[in-house]
Amino acid sequence: MSDTLPLSIQNNRRMEKWIRFEPDRTVRLAVGKVELGQGNVTALAQIAADELDVDLTRISVLSGDTEAAPDEGQTTSSQSIEVSGRSVRLVSAELRARVLDRLARRLNCSPTELSIDDGVFRRGDASTGHDYWNFAASEDFTDEIAGTATPKSHEAYRYVGKPLPRRDLPAKVTGAAFIHDMVRPDMLHARMLRQPCRGARLAALDEAALRRGERGEFRIVRVGDLVAFVGSDETVVQRAASVAPLHAKWDNVAPITTEQQEAAWLVGQPSHDRVLGTEAPPATANVMSASYSRPYIAHASIAPSCALAEYRNGHLSVWSHTQGVYPLRAALANVLGLSQEAITVRHAHGAGCYGHNGADDVAVDAAVIASQIPDHCIRVQWRREEEFGFEPVGPAMHVSLRAALDDAGKPQEWTAEIWSATHVQRPSSGGNMLTHEALPTPPPDPRPTDPPEANGGGGTRNAFVLYDVPVKRVLHHLVLRAPVRTSALRGLGALPNVFAIECFVDELAERAGIDPVQYRLSMLSDIRARRLIENLAQRCDWGSRGGAGTGRGLGLGWARYKNRAAYAAVAAEVEVDQEVKLRRIWCAADAGLVINPDGARNQLEGGIVQAASMVLKEQVRMEGDGITSVDWDSYPILRFSEVPEIDTEIIHAPDLPTLGMGECTFGPTAAAIGNAVAHALGARIRDMPFTRERIEAALLR
Repeated sequence: MSDTLPLSIQNNRRMEKWIRFEPDRTVRLAVGKVELGQGNVTALAQIAADELDVDLTRISVLSGDTEAAPDEGQTTSSQSIEVSGRSVRLVSAELRARVLDRLARRLNCSPTELSIDDGVFRRGDASTGHDYWNFAASEDFTDEIAGTATPKSHEAYRYVGKPLPRRDLPAKVTGAAFIHDMVRPDMLHARMLRQPCRGARLAALDEAALRRGERGEFRIVRVGDLVAFVGSDETVVQRAASVAPLHAKWDNVAPITTEQQEAAWLVGQPSHDRVLGTEAPPATANVMSASYSRPYIAHASIAPSCALAEYRNGHLSVWSHTQGVYPLRAALANVLGLSQEAITVRHAHGAGCYGHNGADDVAVDAAVIASQIPDHCIRVQWRREEEFGFEPVGPAMHVSLRAALDDAGKPQEWTAEIWSATHVQRPSSGGNMLTHEALPTPPPDPRPTDPPEANGGGGTRNAFVLYDVPVKRVLHHLVLRAPVRTSALRGLGALPNVFAIECFVDELAERAGIDPVQYRLSMLSDIRARRLIENLAQRCDWGSRGGAGTGRGLGLGWARYKNRAAYAAVAAEVEVDQEVKLRRIWCAADAGLVINPDGARNQLEGGIVQAASMVLKEQVRMEGDGITSVDWDSYPILRFSEVPEIDTEIIHAPDLPTLGMGECTFGPTAAAIGNAVAHALGARIRDMPFTRERIEAALLR
């Protein structure tokens, strides 16, 4: 049984890690997944309340704390509800069953005669005089979780499936929830002077020029090539950091050319190559091919990264908006040479997280400075240009598709060839922290890796086409050295791969002279996928879709995230003149049993808006010694005024297992916009973003 348990339980087998009954008659649920804006803490509380039969208001959730919460790794890949939610359901159901069984033996009755009403145990209509709080002490919470208890059916749920308000929002909208607002005793502010690139060495720093004209006091902390400006006045250290690059000279700076910012540059670069899928000789007759690309993408969080750290009495405490408190603790131990037991990492809310941004790096910044200035709380907040210039970016991807077609124009062989840098350089993979690279003993160059296909893949995520094609294969070129640091960004390779697949399918349908919806359905046996496409076509009035080239277009795309998580289909209506204007977007999604429909809808629609922004506007620019798109003018994102009406429908499927859905609309949205723009123009744009220049080029072809 143990090998079928969720990984979260396999790694945290003791009940005491998960649930505790507090003296104030509340239930503390501890989880390793953290709240990053997706509403998962609310949903996990709903699951526990239903399985334990207590009022939802009694459930308090402690998330992301290396002293008190279980180790559930990173909060990534749409797994908070699918994995952690399943774990909480099994743990809560087992605790409930254990306690009822023990009470039944005491009362000499069957457990089926007992019920629980808001934590109070009843036998028939009478109270037993016992409840969780006075009876659970006799339960052995150090016992290992067996995972054999049967959770409730969805018909018995009181909270699961209901659109309940998110718990984290009240504090956030009143300005009291974020790490940026935290104040600790003996707090000092710090700002950084960064290496222009990995391997750069600080040849000179004119400290006198830095202090000239500055009225406030600040301290310069230097450890190797790490330089920090520290003081009690945040404005003073901010000014010092802003002018510091003008007074620093660096050696060993590797220049970047503008060609390197484009995905096409990746093709032919040194790479680790793999062939996945069917080994079949390439067909030569009736073959169609096309290439698609996405550039490097920034996380573009509204607020920059921030962390607090203090080193007192030999113990380091860190507050971070990291995705994984335990992996960050391991990275800090490695950088500072401390034991993991000498470090506590606690999660605090940040202003948006879409993958591996600067949260872990800024935490290491704060920790290193705290080790140099003990008995103070060191607060480091990155500047906007630092956030854009030094956070890990989402890798550019170049995707070439090739299909051998039968006489009816249907693919019989499908090959995807992908060029991409790594999608994972997280702290847990080692050797990739900015601050560590600046210390006197920097780590060796990290070896590029990508998530295995068993975990959804990185550059290969969603690369295997889900249509009924007899022969499918993927050629993956993991580029060994990108011009800038890359790591995980929402959906990893799913957005460019789904964009390429679904745009290519539209092109194949056009070549075959078949309506794109009918063409998809003719080679798709997955019932859940067919239902979504048919639902979407009816809601967007696909039948009234006119001819191409009128300036108005309607397109769609679908995918199953990671080919095994939630399904989503998206249709987009656009108007194209010199720029693309989104008129309306429709979405249909199937994630099985949905815990909180309101939270799920927010995730679906948030993914749509972010994907639309990437397709239409976003590209990291680089030249010289690094990234040059370091503000909102040089890195534009979709404005609130440009967000269209979004009509979302979640398919009701409570009898099916819960599937991760935080990233499932990403790829389908990109594809829907790509196909809608092609319909509007009568010409296709295959490279993101869809700039005015690319629109003009498509029309002139």
